Amino acid sequence: MAFIILNAKKLKANYEFLDQLFLKHHIQWSVVSKMLSGSKTYLTELLQLGIGQISDSRVTNLKVIKSINPEIETIYIKPPAKRAISSIVKYADISMNTEIKTIQMLSEEAYKQKKKHKIIIMIELGELREGVMGDDFIRFYEQVFKLKNIDVVGIGANLSCLYGVLPNQDKLIQLSLYEQLIEAKFNRQIPYVSGGSSVTIPLIFQRLLPKAVNHFRVGETLFLGTDVYNNVPLKKMHTDVFRLFSEIIELTQKPMMPSGETSTNVDGLSFEVDEALIGKTTYRAIVDIGLLDVDEKHIEPVDKSIHFVGASSDMLVIDLGDNKKNYRVGDLLEFTMDYMGTLRIINSKYIEKRVER
Repeated sequence: MAFIILNAKKLKANYEFLDQLFLKHHIQWSVVSKMLSGSKTYLTELLQLGIGQISDSRVTNLKVIKSINPEIETIYIKPPAKRAISSIVKYADISMNTEIKTIQMLSEEAYKQKKKHKIIIMIELGELREGVMGDDFIRFYEQVFKLKNIDVVGIGANLSCLYGVLPNQDKLIQLSLYEQLIEAKFNRQIPYVSGGSSVTIPLIFQRLLPKAVNHFRVGETLFLGTDVYNNVPLKKMHTDVFRLFSEIIELTQKPMMPSGETSTNVDGLSFEVDEALIGKTTYRAIVDIGLLDVDEKHIEPVDKSIHFVGASSDMLVIDLGDNKKNYRVGDLLEFTMDYMGTLRIINSKYIEKRVER
């Protein structure tokens, strides 16, 4: 059976590195836990690090988090759906919003639950995902400030997730100016300027982060140790907090080219026969993960001498060449994963989750 291992010691080291970095620059940060897909095993390890604030895009995950630690502050980090309003008010202390009607419903539900619900209003800065347009934001805030049971605690922006628009200094200065304008016009204090994410961290080292940006939402760099801005490992951080293992369930010397009439495969792809390889053979291994668990483009064998041949719903086929390392049925192959690979593997209920301490 395939399994993924979280190395608790390396996760703690990554957390402490980031925590000290943000503390030094007077930045509050929230750990984005969506990569853990609500795994109680992994969330328990995460919360033991002593984090003060945690963010997720699934309200079911926030429910699990509150069951582990009811006192931790939680943020729901996408515009709430109408049918989830009650649960969001119950399990999220803060939510990120872009629709006035949604905030009105949050206000009404907060009144029913006898709560004050906090919100961060997201502003569009060019990424064209969630965000209030700049021409509308003054009028938007004016309406929100009239609502009871709603406490506006921040202004925020999302960058790099859809089109890859980078959070450079100019973009973040723009966000800071929005915050200053709101405070000046309405005589209100906005505690959070939430413009930071994993991709923004390199701006801290380059001393390009505007001082007004005082809140970060970080997941990928914590778990994978990556400099997302430059797509390279971040120095002094571990990139192997998670490791994936899958068992060889068949290993046979087979022809390199298929025989018979071909059509599209289960992934909708067509295969072209290379006539130069007809008649040649190679050792092929089948491992017990497939497209249901992960796209092979997002994982890579640790053994660089082997490579993927293809994938079906429940199996990956790997070319071992002449099998110099003498792999056998029952052996485990180890894989590294990028962000999307880790996210999908952990989200798969068919992959066992383990912790290494």
